[in-house]
Amino acid sequence: MSEFIQYTLQGLAAGGFYALSALGLAVIFGVLGVVNFSHGACYMLGAVISAVLLGELHVGFWVALVVVPILMFGFGVLMERLLVRWLLALDPLYNFLLTFGLTLILVEAVKQRYGVSGLPYEVPAGLTGQVSIGSVNLSTYAIFACLFSVVVCVAVGLLLTKTRIGMIVRASTEAPERTRALGINVGRWVTPVFGFGIALAGLAGVLAAPTRAITAEMGSNFIIILFAVVVIGGLGSILGAVVAGFLVGLVEAYGIAYAPTYAQIVIFVLMALVVLVRPSGLFGREEVA
Repeated sequence: MSEFIQYTLQGLAAGGFYALSALGLAVIFGVLGVVNFSHGACYMLGAVISAVLLGELHVGFWVALVVVPILMFGFGVLMERLLVRWLLALDPLYNFLLTFGLTLILVEAVKQRYGVSGLPYEVPAGLTGQVSIGSVNLSTYAIFACLFSVVVCVAVGLLLTKTRIGMIVRASTEAPERTRALGINVGRWVTPVFGFGIALAGLAGVLAAPTRAITAEMGSNFIIILFAVVVIGGLGSILGAVVAGFLVGLVEAYGIAYAPTYAQIVIFVLMALVVLVRPSGLFGREEVA
């Protein structure tokens, strides 16, 4: 029983990384209609930047949690202004290919600068060790990562549902055509929304840095699972991205624990079952399907 609880916590912590990144991916897709293949590379950049800040500038984890998302927001704004914007009027495949090419450039740039062996990053002070609850020993950092991810997702949810700007962004994400019909300029929100989505991917990278191997390729497998998360939750669905993120994290953790040979396969079997039963995803709109 204690092992099951440990695996559940590990799954929720990993699910937090997926939920944060999928939330950003869902918002970008909803407002721009862009399938951002470079989201995994942005997740990788978040981890790499946090490791560089610690190793070269002695900037710790807690500061990186604030600084890295701000830097990634700026990167996202530049990316949208200089690259993505010019292809929005064309077939979405062009932006998919663009972001795929950008992924290759970012991965190779990190390899050339920092090599392929990975960057070191220690668990921050205060979050090392384990917490004992009865006979169960739980990782302190895993508890923090899980709770922090939930808090951020809830905060983003409140921002999107309780503020005027948030409601406009949410409407633009989930029903862009109807939002335009109401006279709201959806295009005005394109740049900040894209930057916000990239910032969430960077934040997930910072959270993952103490527990994952920080390499140029760490985003490659991540983006594949992330697409499965978005499909399961429903393209463009904010709630679906969060719920599916934590669900996939649990499925992955249980798979690694009880059937390691099939751990990755189980995720895509789940995706296939969801698509067969509900093509639009758990929380997606039928017109998206």
